[in-house]
Amino acid sequence: MSRGARLLAVAGATAVAVALVAIYVADFLAANPTPLRAAPAPRGAQLTLQTVASYGHDPHPDWVSYLARDGSGKWHHTTIFKVPAHALVRVTVYQYDTATGLRNPFWSQVRGTVGNTMTVDGRTLHALPPDDASHTFAIPELGVSVPLKGVGDNAPNQCSVAPCTAAQAHTTVTFTFRTGNPGRFRWQCFVPCAASFVFGNGGPMQSIGWMDGYVQVV
Repeated sequence: MSRGARLLAVAGATAVAVALVAIYVADFLAANPTPLRAAPAPRGAQLTLQTVASYGHDPHPDWVSYLARDGSGKWHHTTIFKVPAHALVRVTVYQYDTATGLRNPFWSQVRGTVGNTMTVDGRTLHALPPDDASHTFAIPELGVSVPLKGVGDNAPNQCSVAPCTAAQAHTTVTFTFRTGNPGRFRWQCFVPCAASFVFGNGGPMQSIGWMDGYVQVV
């Protein structure tokens, strides 16, 4: 093959690779779920979430996920939330998954919330035993980190298809954090809970709309 032909082949392969990367990035950005605005509340907003062991619907019915509820009570499969700036955001998480456990006990501490506390089924706590955690809700740039207690492995009436209901086995976690200036802040779960993926960190753990997303402070 002549030098010119080789250069042409390399240029063609490079163009194909660039096009594939562009398609992947565009598809990833277009796949982001629709943001959900937290419900208005005195001095701020109310954000209501649930975590489920499996979404139960296409495109990934067996993936673990978060969902969010709008002001009318309807659940949405989104992890992008809009909350007001310089306000108190009260978060309620209905946690339906069983415990996975934390590989790093650092995430067992409640940080960045009002009083550095949370309530779990009505009990005020500063921390959770690492083995009891199912997921976390953490916004590193805002210093917020809250471990979520899992339901018992043998708890009756466990949920398998989202959205789950109040009649199904769950724990209720509430906490409040204060926002500052407007901005977009990444949040995620730090429990490696993606079953069947290497080290539990693939799939839903890396996908916006499942176990991570953005808090848009506006």
